[in-house]
Amino acid sequence: MESLPQINEKECLQFLSNFVKIPSHSKTPAEIDAVKYMTEAMKKIGLNGQSIGFKDEEDGSQRYDAVGTWKGTGKKEGKSLLFNGHVDVNPVSEGWTVDPYEGKVDDKFIWGIGVSNMKSGCCAYYMAVKTLIDAGYKVSKDVVLTFVVGELQGGVGTIALIDNGTIKKDTADYFINCEPTDVVALTMHAESLIFTVNIIGDTRHLSKREEATDAILASMDAIQRFTDMKFSNARSKVHESINRCHVGTIRGGLGRKYETWRKPQVADFVTFGGAARYAPGQTRESVKRDLENELKKTQKKFPKIKYELSTGVEHCMPSFEVDPNSRVVQTLNKYYKQVRGVDQPTGAIKPPCFYGSDAGHLYQKLGMEGIVCGPGGKYNTMPNERVDIPDYLDTVRIFMRVIIDMCGGYKE
Repeated sequence: MESLPQINEKECLQFLSNFVKIPSHSKTPAEIDAVKYMTEAMKKIGLNGQSIGFKDEEDGSQRYDAVGTWKGTGKKEGKSLLFNGHVDVNPVSEGWTVDPYEGKVDDKFIWGIGVSNMKSGCCAYYMAVKTLIDAGYKVSKDVVLTFVVGELQGGVGTIALIDNGTIKKDTADYFINCEPTDVVALTMHAESLIFTVNIIGDTRHLSKREEATDAILASMDAIQRFTDMKFSNARSKVHESINRCHVGTIRGGLGRKYETWRKPQVADFVTFGGAARYAPGQTRESVKRDLENELKKTQKKFPKIKYELSTGVEHCMPSFEVDPNSRVVQTLNKYYKQVRGVDQPTGAIKPPCFYGSDAGHLYQKLGMEGIVCGPGGKYNTMPNERVDIPDYLDTVRIFMRVIIDMCGGYKE
């Protein structure tokens, strides 16, 4: 590969900083502003940038995705490539000591809400394309840029682009989803099942607790079983490695109203809820059966309890996987090493293997082959969210090389 242009680091950082200043929380006017920001940016470099509207199924609100294509000339061999990222950001939590909307840049980090999840990823592939276009490069095959909303609600923005035909199976040969992986190549991630369990015991006054069935103690047993469990029908040890069950909420007391004022009495009703993460090839139905089997073990230990298991129907990210020998993975690995001088960590890597991403929709709905890789991650979804500057800038450099290699890039 011929020598590629140097990136303008200051411009890359300023573009991301300005993007972070847009408080694009889900379903707010600023979310639309973020889509406009990317739409106009694509138009400025000659792409056919457009904001594509859709109705949110949950409340009927009008939302938009930004899409643009760097059209291929067909002059050389190559493969088309789609980049995918989301512009909506999480709520600001307690504990911040910097302004989450300042877009602060210092000598180590870019700071701000959404900078890791995942505005730095979005800006990395935009700046890769801009740098190449500004230097006079063309591509033989299309490079499609998508900047979606609603990823934080299960990927409704990407689903809308698929459902309205903007993204089809033949839109691109490969995709790169740029969720924050700390620039590792994530080849598999889990699907999620949300569950709620009610444990019903048999109350007595503490003076006669030997006669009672304590719903709290039974719940503690069940929660530990859930925490330790793996799910059935894993295709391999790698697939099993991304199995995880977690209980995140619990409430207990007397009766279904969780009366708590009568503390000397044995609790007879507990509700706990959580999420199960499972691999491609495992199903919601089989995971639910596995959860129920663990509850039956608790019931055997506490024979008088009853349990109620329910699972959510809300949008969840589908699972995703790709062969590590796929061309898109191997190409990404090659240029990671060229830019950073070391081999790229690749596989079902923790913790991002437990994430959800729009890669699942592209993989499951369209059968499209791709990879998940982006800057940010270690400071994701926490106060003082930030991204290491070298990770962001190196991702721009890596994506430039991947585009030239895969999409038949050339300079006349």
